[in-house]
Amino acid sequence: MHTASSVTAIAESPSQSDRRHRSRTPTIFTLLYSGMDSGQMLIADGVVTNLSANGVGIRGNRSVALGMELSLFVDLPGAEEPLCIGQSRVSWVEGRQFGVELGAMKLEDMNHLRLFLWDHNSLSNNQDCNN
Repeated sequence: MHTASSVTAIAESPSQSDRRHRSRTPTIFTLLYSGMDSGQMLIADGVVTNLSANGVGIRGNRSVALGMELSLFVDLPGAEEPLCIGQSRVSWVEGRQFGVELGAMKLEDMNHLRLFLWDHNSLSNNQDCNN
């Protein structure tokens, strides 16, 4: 027997926060993404809408398919070079908005991502305390 809350959870799209293992940090900055789609190379750009150490929310200019493997080149604010994420997999799609689960990354890139998230979350928490 389903309760009202479990029916609601079933009806929600896979992009909902219940699929996330870590909270996402809202962001808006650019990225490039590339992968193979039906034997054709896909190269596109978009905007990172949220970010965590495990995943990225993206609004792109080209559609992707669920399960598609992508490489990401993220323009983190303050970084000289784009953050290169060689392995990610599309975990949900709603039109041209989609989420990817991050795969293995070089230690340097992972540390850079974690530092960005830590700095961004610390700044947000300080602003919340001052309001």
